[in-house]
Amino acid sequence: MKRTLVILLALLAVVGAGGAGAWYMASRSRALPPGFAYGNGRIEATQVDVATKAAGRVLDVLAEEGDFVHQGEVVAHMDVAETAAALRTADAQASQARQSRDTAFHVVEQRKGELDLAAKELERQETLVAKGFATEQKVDQYRTTKLTAQAALAAAQSSLAASESAIRAAEAEVERLTRMVDDGTLTAPKSGRVIYRLAEPGEVLGAGGKVLTFIDLSDVYMTIFLPASDAGAITLGAEARLLLEPLPDRAVPAAVSFVSARAQFTPKQVETQRERDRMMFRVKLRVARPLVEKYLEQVKTGVTGVGYVRMDPKAQWPTWLQSDLVGEAAK
Repeated sequence: MKRTLVILLALLAVVGAGGAGAWYMASRSRALPPGFAYGNGRIEATQVDVATKAAGRVLDVLAEEGDFVHQGEVVAHMDVAETAAALRTADAQASQARQSRDTAFHVVEQRKGELDLAAKELERQETLVAKGFATEQKVDQYRTTKLTAQAALAAAQSSLAASESAIRAAEAEVERLTRMVDDGTLTAPKSGRVIYRLAEPGEVLGAGGKVLTFIDLSDVYMTIFLPASDAGAITLGAEARLLLEPLPDRAVPAAVSFVSARAQFTPKQVETQRERDRMMFRVKLRVARPLVEKYLEQVKTGVTGVGYVRMDPKAQWPTWLQSDLVGEAAK
């Protein structure tokens, strides 16, 4: 299950900044020209759990809280010794089934030869009877021999089909157990930072038991709340800028990725009277993935900021919101 967790996007080295109150008042004192909207918000990302698929004992956990893990990196192992033994048994059964199939195939070929011989003998006897050189009793004997050969061939073919079915069943079991063994190696589905280590070696977990929780840093955004007069003029993909508390002089480029279809009560973190006087619309400002990936190792948990959205595409960003990171975000 995915949830959101507040994090700080520290994309560059932290420059000197005053206290939170001084930073907030400074950002408010800057003049914002027409065509723009702003709102308080928090940088957020998605929280992801690394969990077991089947019940079992934890063998080891390779990540600690605070560690940065990359997508596909092994973070834990489950004890799969019993499953591995079952896999070896299933593999042996599959091999035995293939040998039985080979034997059944040779029996079918043998029965085909017997049937062919019986058919030819019956044909010769019928010719001799027509010429008076053989009796009907002899013909009946060869006719019975042919019928017996046909029945033997049908039985051999059924045995061959059963052997092939046994092979498919054994191979399916091998595939199932192989997946279970592979599932015993837990990997990070996304790149992110571990925030909780929930299991230790030796613990027995049920199916779906959580081992680690980390933040997916490939999807970073700020959520702000805007009044209807502003939200109605915003389009998806509109340019945005983020000013974070520890980076008050470095605007981070972003874009509008979501605008709520209905209003809601203003959340507690909204500070200004302007924003508290009315129902608000939730807006997501997503940071470009290339920019996040470039500074992925510097992402930390932490603080609030202010998000600015350009509602009028022709409006020019004020100097203090112009960003030298725009080019990096577009790569």
